[in-house]
Amino acid sequence: MKIFCVGRNYAAHAAELGNEVPDEPVIFMKPKSALLQPHTPFYYPEFTNELHYECELVLRICKNGKYIQDKFAGKYYDAITTGIDFTARDIQNELKEKGLPWEKAKAWDNSAVIGKWTPIANIKDKKNINFCMYKNKELVQQSNSNLMIHSFDEIVAYISNFFSINIGDMIFTGTPAGVGEAVVGDELEGFIEDDSMFTMEVK
Repeated sequence: MKIFCVGRNYAAHAAELGNEVPDEPVIFMKPKSALLQPHTPFYYPEFTNELHYECELVLRICKNGKYIQDKFAGKYYDAITTGIDFTARDIQNELKEKGLPWEKAKAWDNSAVIGKWTPIANIKDKKNINFCMYKNKELVQQSNSNLMIHSFDEIVAYISNFFSINIGDMIFTGTPAGVGEAVVGDELEGFIEDDSMFTMEVK
């Protein structure tokens, strides 16, 4: 199982971090060990002093594929949820300044949180999905899939040019504006429309 992530897929988020809007998807990966297992507590990592949440729509791959065309890409994922791509922002900034890879900031154990899956067939319009996240009952991120720079199908097709996608792989499709710091004791809850997909606490 592989975890693909898309960076800078919402223009407002790229702007809030001072990044250029890319011409093609920015892809990075998290290892299997990054996935927080169900009923496992999430602990604030000891190596960072600036833990940031990034709520995203997450796709589940249901079919093996390679070199997929955009028009067929929708057949390769069957479920969606919201999740969090946790980031050690202080470490990421240090790495970016040195032109080094991001893994230490993005791919550590339990840095990927996912909610319950809902069939993509239950989504009326995958180009018009409202999603959001609350921190301590306060809305901190809110967006719609129609604001994505690269659509679900474009992302799947693009990734498949470089990597085989396999059943059970996941794709974090990018975070909108509103990312911010999470501290011990914070409660985070992610939604698709009015449906709560995950709740978690930072310990």
